[in-house]
Amino acid sequence: MERVFTAVEPVRPVAGYVGGKRRLAAELCARIAAVPHRTYAEPFVGMGGVFFRRTKAPPAEIINDRNGEVANLFRILQRHYPQFMDTLRFQLSSRREFDRLKASDPTTLTDLERAGRFLYLQRLAFGGKVAGQNFGVDPRSGGGFNLTRLEPLLAEVHDRLAGVVIEQLGWAAFIDRYDRPETLFYLDPPYWGSEDDYGRGMFGRDEFEAMAACLKTLKGRFILSINDVPEIRRIFAGFAQDPVSLLYSISGGRGTQAKELIVSSSVIGRRPAR
Repeated sequence: MERVFTAVEPVRPVAGYVGGKRRLAAELCARIAAVPHRTYAEPFVGMGGVFFRRTKAPPAEIINDRNGEVANLFRILQRHYPQFMDTLRFQLSSRREFDRLKASDPTTLTDLERAGRFLYLQRLAFGGKVAGQNFGVDPRSGGGFNLTRLEPLLAEVHDRLAGVVIEQLGWAAFIDRYDRPETLFYLDPPYWGSEDDYGRGMFGRDEFEAMAACLKTLKGRFILSINDVPEIRRIFAGFAQDPVSLLYSISGGRGTQAKELIVSSSVIGRRPAR
């Protein structure tokens, strides 16, 4: 397959997100770039911890998340950026405002207000949590919602999203819709044992088995990252599996060793040896 890539500037995600791939992103981006593809597709984009850090883009890019707040935020940043900035103009970091917005019903808001609410909560939530959020405070730095620092980042994300297709589908429906021989899927599902971290009912443990079965019949190729546990190794047996050790920390705390597993459809998904 012909490699047709365009150089793109990497961009930082606009907010933290539980399960973000900051420490593993360089490794994953290198593996993604090594796979020939014309379409790049992410079923679990979250805040785009891998998507935005890539430096090469194929002709077609599709990002997806079942969480409607994620999809709505990216659509607003892509299509209504000036109006969105106006809704954020006088927002300040405060526990009272965090609690007020957390308690509000997003379905009663306009899409612009809803995107602003979601971004505000994710910027200020401890550890980038999505479910069970708490107001995060770091006395060593300023407030997490400082529009002076945030505006340039949002502008970069707006530019990067030009031409990107944004979907809100279940992962299986998304794969079925975009599976082609020239498609590369990068999958970042919830970790084994942390299925409810993104909201109750968003992803079930039984879906890992269904995912493995789906990937076995894939027309395109895939790279999947997840925590390295015996159950995952068993479910995804038959695919290439590469263990990676990382040091994770939350809000500057002491780091803890973590074992990740990068699963791919073939050895092509492996980063070239150095």
